Parts: sequence; structure tokens; C-alpha cells
Amino acid sequence: MSGANPKMTRRPDGAALVIAGILAAIAVVIIWQTMNMPVAALYARVGPTTFPYVIAGGLLLLSAGTVVSALRGSFPARANDNYIPIMWIVGGLVGQMLLLSSAGFSIATGVLFAFTAKGFGRGPLWKTIPMGALFAFIVWFAFAKGLQLSLPSGPPRTPYSLIGSRRWILSDFSPRASSPRSSGRTSFMR
Repeated sequence: MSGANPKMTRRPDGAALVIAGILAAIAVVIIWQTMNMPVAALYARVGPTTFPYVIAGGLLLLSAGTVVSALRGSFPARANDNYIPIMWIVGGLVGQMLLLSSAGFSIATGVLFAFTAKGFGRGPLWKTIPMGALFAFIVWFAFAKGLQLSLPSGPPRTPYSLIGSRRWILSDFSPRASSPRSSGRTSFMR
């Protein structure tokens, strides 16, 4: 009978190494895009490139820390995933993308809120959809009136604006130089 403990070798956590690689890749893309950003000469030290570099540096630090933890094997064991809540959340995201142009920001975000709440095990949809739509309307109102930024309005449009919006969409694909988008106007609602 031997009293020596066999050496236990730990394998690096492969999933954590993949996450570290993704974090590093996102940081590299941010740095590359920021380096290619045209910036006018400024006298101030804090300019439009400062925060992207700070974010990329933070992502690189997170990536390095994740690599160290993966090599040490210090991540806790992962439990089996329950895919039903994930599907509720993904369904809410897809629903918001599909409803945003037709139902508007408030209703589409209300659906996202309700599906996410359902994914986390909260409330029935008949209760959470109106609550989410009300909260999204408050956010929309703050953006539209407080910040004067335009978000998609949804169905309360006039028939003329619907016809006009189709004309604008079709003109984006025409070869004419006099398209409405070339006039220098930028807006979320066309």
C-alpha cells in the first residue's frame, strides 16, 4: 500500500479559453476600428478615441484574467443548462426585431420585457407585456421629448406618412443622385 498521493493534473478549461479569445478578438476589433477613425486634431487630451481605447483595454484585462483562471482550473463546475429560459429570451429578442418597425418601440420592447421576465420565471405574459410597454413608453417619451431623439413610432402614423415612408425606402435603391438620404438629413423615421 503506498501512502503517496497520485499527482492530479488539471486540464485547462476549454470554454473559458474560448471566452478569453472572444474577449481579446473584440478588443482587437475595437482598437483597429478606433485607429482607423478619422479624428480632427484636438487640443484636449480626451477625445472621441479615448473611451474606445479604455473599453478595449478593459476587455484585454478581462481576457488575460480569464486565461489565467482557465489555466489554473479555478472556475467552478458548470451545471447543465436549462434551455427553456434561454429560448424565451431569444424569442423576445426576435419578437422585438420583428415588431419594431410595425408595432413601434413601446410595444416591441414590451414584448421583449415580458418574454425576458417569463424566461426568469416572473409573471404571466398578459400582465408583463402591458407593464413592459408602459415602461418602454416612458423611455420613449424621455428620448423623444427630453433628449429630442427620434425612435420608431409604430402604428399611430397617418396613411400619408406610410406612403411617404415607402417612397423613401424605394428611393434608397434608385441610382438617382437626388435621393432624400443624400440631402444630409439623418433621422430614424423616414
